[in-house]
Amino acid sequence: MIRILSTLARLWDLAARIGKALDWLPPTVARLTVGLVFFQSGWGKLHDLAKVTDYFTELGLPAPAFQATLASTTEFVCGSLLLAGLATRFAAVPLMITMAVALRTALWAQIDSLGSLFGLAEFLYFVLLLWLSTSGAGPLSLDWLIERYRQHSASPTTLVAHRTSRATA
Repeated sequence: MIRILSTLARLWDLAARIGKALDWLPPTVARLTVGLVFFQSGWGKLHDLAKVTDYFTELGLPAPAFQATLASTTEFVCGSLLLAGLATRFAAVPLMITMAVALRTALWAQIDSLGSLFGLAEFLYFVLLLWLSTSGAGPLSLDWLIERYRQHSASPTTLVAHRTSRATA
């Protein structure tokens, strides 16, 4: 029995080490997947705004031409930012709003239970965007590089070295 528990403990530790080594993977895959979806969707909509405007008119949205331009531009710009991993937390919020509007307008008739809501791609995008907006882009992103630079340039060692070099100059 002790041998089984020892083997299970080693397997547990191995799984934990593998999980820790792959910490970078979930935010990267989520960000690139959602970013590419919105980048492509926004690009397509921007190149056929008349069709999007007509669809928004059918949905009964106010100012459909403005809304079509806003939604298309939001998807394109924020999708691009997600792909780069730049301002990820900020870029996710307008996309979440876009998905909430899509769920409430275009897809509302399809939602009759939590199961039907959870099965919609737009809801899954919303959830991934919520996660990215709270957790960040991960280490394979411009956000991460910017944060590392900010931490390095504001570290106490750097500040002391900077003050010392100014005092001796």
